[in-house]
Amino acid sequence: MCNLTRSSIQIGKKIVERKIRYDSTIVDTNCKLLNSNEQELILFHRIEDPFTMKGTQYELTIPKDAYTLAYFWREKPYNLYVWRDKNGSYLGSYFNIVKNTIMADTIVSFEDLIIDILIFPNGEYFILDEDELPVSLNKFEDGFVHQSLQTLINSIEPLLQETLLKSEKHFSHKDILSTLYDG
Repeated sequence: MCNLTRSSIQIGKKIVERKIRYDSTIVDTNCKLLNSNEQELILFHRIEDPFTMKGTQYELTIPKDAYTLAYFWREKPYNLYVWRDKNGSYLGSYFNIVKNTIMADTIVSFEDLIIDILIFPNGEYFILDEDELPVSLNKFEDGFVHQSLQTLINSIEPLLQETLLKSEKHFSHKDILSTLYDG
């Protein structure tokens, strides 16, 4: 696999997101490329099947025809999904704690480390799936997941705000519709 470079960027080209779950099962999702550079990759994915995620007090349903803007970073221990409805309204966000993110010409892959953070539009967030860990959080993956989670929690508000502002500026709903949504 070749690494993505600025010269290989072709907005709207098909690219596969490959999540390697902790149990080694693989989930592939067909996406379209929105942007790429040496450290960051941004993908678009249209939601075809609605799903619901639950926090302690709230639940968030992502409806059919909503879409995801997925952010991947080569050197960060997480990725981020920003969800918008079919009218472009912000629905919420979701961070995965990950390792071994690989960005290539036709695929971005990562190893999912079980722990996630679900963020509601009001800013409240919930840590998910700690009950699925094979050992305690601070021992899991020799403490890497716990440390990554704490670092993310300490910067979650400014990181999310910066990403959402950048998302609105560079990937307006109108632009998404005209270049990618129907294709």
